Amino acid sequence: MVNKYYDLVTSFYEYGWGESFHFAPRWKWEYLGESIKRHEHFLALQLGLKKGQKVLDVGCGIGGPLREIARFSGTLITGVNNNEYQISRGEELNRMAGVDKTCNYVKADFMKMPFSDSTFDAIFAIEATCHAPDVRDCYKEIYRVLKPGQCFAAYEWCITESFDPLNQEHQRIKGEVELGNGLPDIRSMGECLEALQLAVRGCMGEGCCCGFTSTLVFSS
Repeated sequence: MVNKYYDLVTSFYEYGWGESFHFAPRWKWEYLGESIKRHEHFLALQLGLKKGQKVLDVGCGIGGPLREIARFSGTLITGVNNNEYQISRGEELNRMAGVDKTCNYVKADFMKMPFSDSTFDAIFAIEATCHAPDVRDCYKEIYRVLKPGQCFAAYEWCITESFDPLNQEHQRIKGEVELGNGLPDIRSMGECLEALQLAVRGCMGEGCCCGFTSTLVFSS
């Protein structure tokens, strides 16, 4: 469902939204594009990115955030995406922006990525892992390819504790967000945070990530 959805909406998104398909807090005096950049720079700063590091963008769209973060931080960024059209468009935009030597794409399902254990110095995801059929397994796979002691940061669609399932207005808003973003269901912040903790414990218990002490940074 997600792949077909983005086949249909990608060009419309880019036309009306720009190259970064995500929301951002916006100051009264800010242009939309500036708020998007600020949001991406904040994520890079939270990760403590350093020049030359290998970074992974999970569910990268057409690469707007990875291009901006690569320019801002001097890092080498790989984007994972399972949509062929978005990758081809992203490669074209990389060339136009002059970052095709430092930014690249891999067509893959982020639930089963074709990377060795402990490959990346940092990993981020922006409103992407909400599409995962099993968020715990998704975080577990992200943890597998992250180097020991390093960080994963994410912006995510989540329901807060203020959500009332019996409130029709709350349900209407939730349903419109799900419809507009091709989401089967929006998870709660508690579910996502618990899944992060269980993913790390699961990896450590199975021995696939022995010795990892990664710090996981989660922003909602």
